[in-house]
Amino acid sequence: MTKYIAIIPARYASTRFPGKPLAILGGKPVIQRVYEQVTSVLDTAYVATDDARIYEAVTAFGGKAVMTRTDHKSGTDRIEEAIEKIGSDADVVVNIQGDEPFIHPSQIQTLCHCFDDSETQIATLGKPFDSMAAVENPNSPKIAVSNKGFALYFSRSVIPFVRGAERTEWLTHYPYLKHLGIYAYRREVLRAITRLPQSSLEIAESLEQLRWLQNGYTIKVGTTDIETVGIDTPDDLKRAEDFLKQQEHLER
Repeated sequence: MTKYIAIIPARYASTRFPGKPLAILGGKPVIQRVYEQVTSVLDTAYVATDDARIYEAVTAFGGKAVMTRTDHKSGTDRIEEAIEKIGSDADVVVNIQGDEPFIHPSQIQTLCHCFDDSETQIATLGKPFDSMAAVENPNSPKIAVSNKGFALYFSRSVIPFVRGAERTEWLTHYPYLKHLGIYAYRREVLRAITRLPQSSLEIAESLEQLRWLQNGYTIKVGTTDIETVGIDTPDDLKRAEDFLKQQEHLER
């Protein structure tokens, strides 16, 4: 049976919202909400941080945390260091961002089920776009997927180009898929990809996953209909508070 471990990278420093993992959302720190969502599905989870304040907050609510270096260039590198420090024997490492308090248990399950396919080396999630305006947004990368469910390419550009149709009608001709930045990796693959140099496609699009694709790694794409609500700015936190109130109202 495949053994999973979740690592939640959480940094204190952020240009747009310093200290966001410790921001209070509905009476709890954001990082606690992420941790509780993750541990509702996976038995083992650690927060990987480079700041003692986050480490102490996690251990205070009964969570597990590991201190990592401050000089990592990416979250993937931080996860690799954390796994080395923990000494985990897990087969698959699940990476959930520390600013995703509404990650849904079903999304984590979908991600894990991607590894039922022995060809899967890395897994991620995609969600169908619901408007052409959203498809046009370069901050929402698009995924082109093979018939077997593996990523062919990720792009900030609108891919594919629908020939012979008005651009406003493209979504009725092709099911554009939005990339959600949630990943899982086979243990040995995680170790290998953190040793790769940056690739030309990655540099061009500023998308780390293109480094892995360009080096021949397979990325299975699970699909979800649930939108995640990430927190990058104080305004996002306000929106998250409203979203939480809506959820609580629906559950009553």
